[in-house]
Amino acid sequence: MPIHVTILGAGVIGLSTALYCARRGMQVTIIERNAAQRDGCSFGNAGMIVPSHFTPLAAPGMVRLGLRWMWNPESPFYIKPRLDADLLAWALHFWKSATAARVAAAAPILRDLSLLSRQCFEDIGLDFGLVKNGLLMLCKQQQTLDEEAHMAATANALGIPAQVLDAKATAALDPSVTMDVCGSVFFPKDCHLSPTRFISALESELTHLGAEFLWETEVHGFEVENNTLRAVKTSRGQIKCHEVVLCSGVWSAHLAKSLALKLPMQAGKGYSLTLPQPKQLPQLCSICTEARLAVTPMDGTLRIGGTMEMAGIDESITHRRVRGITRAFPTYFPAFEESDFAEVKPWSGLRPVSPDGMPYIGRTRRWKNLTLATGHAMMGLSLAPATGKIVSDLLAGEKPPLSLDLMSPDRFA
Repeated sequence: MPIHVTILGAGVIGLSTALYCARRGMQVTIIERNAAQRDGCSFGNAGMIVPSHFTPLAAPGMVRLGLRWMWNPESPFYIKPRLDADLLAWALHFWKSATAARVAAAAPILRDLSLLSRQCFEDIGLDFGLVKNGLLMLCKQQQTLDEEAHMAATANALGIPAQVLDAKATAALDPSVTMDVCGSVFFPKDCHLSPTRFISALESELTHLGAEFLWETEVHGFEVENNTLRAVKTSRGQIKCHEVVLCSGVWSAHLAKSLALKLPMQAGKGYSLTLPQPKQLPQLCSICTEARLAVTPMDGTLRIGGTMEMAGIDESITHRRVRGITRAFPTYFPAFEESDFAEVKPWSGLRPVSPDGMPYIGRTRRWKNLTLATGHAMMGLSLAPATGKIVSDLLAGEKPPLSLDLMSPDRFA
């Protein structure tokens, strides 16, 4: 009898997990609360695959920087003040995790996870338009470039190639676009793609492999017995299960709580705007470092995304945050103006953010047949194939290709 895997969530993590499980011959059922034509966090993101991002969100200096930013309504980071026990607990864990020792331990794991994922994107064998041109960390200020140069040295020491460029060399690397910067760091291993094309390719392949999709199906709880999940309670009734993978994004924490699991998580709202006919189209994706903006060419369009707004499970648009993006972008790309975005509808999505900047990947001690794959924050797309491969290894009883200790779902228990 093949292993029957019930996957909770049809975002990019859930679909990647389903793909690797189905290709191993497992029977796969995917339960998704939204309709098939959805627009969740997996769709409007910047579409970057970034081995360059080996530093977890919880890093030294981030607490101080976050406190300074949160008083500016157009800054890249904002926490909505509210009396919320889960938020306070998350903030305390974040503060405890933001140490140099923790970052030093996490960086090699994030490096290995990212490089594995990049290889998976190349090997996955589907047509989704992977562009392997690299990424530029654009800096307007010399101080920022000096800081990024230090990060480049760390990257090279970790085996992630990085080159520090002045303004002239930066312009020569992407002459199709005008940039107003003092320099950049170039990461040649980084890539980009269209998230919508990638998800569409995954869904088509899963349909071909015989996976079952249950769209518009809410998960209400679980039938349990002897530390085992026997069935998933849904709006369609009970669905018996053999193995369960929880990868429901920001909704994972609520479901985990119903299973007596402690999974600190906050929804980090991000925004993006996509120009359908941009005045100029870069050939490389980039990060506007001081403004924390991601800029990605996608099939002739140009997507600009950014901000981290923690306001709970709230998908509404905060126009002050969007204005921060539209004002900052032209300062790096002066061929554009804020008015170029006047007719562009902003998109928002909720990222699942763990307090230590590491995803939750692995089995939990509490339940024999439950595996978690969530909490990837801004790295969900980038790390999705590696996460899916690792989860399929665990379900097949094989040893994963890297240590999961720092990503254990039980680490805050």
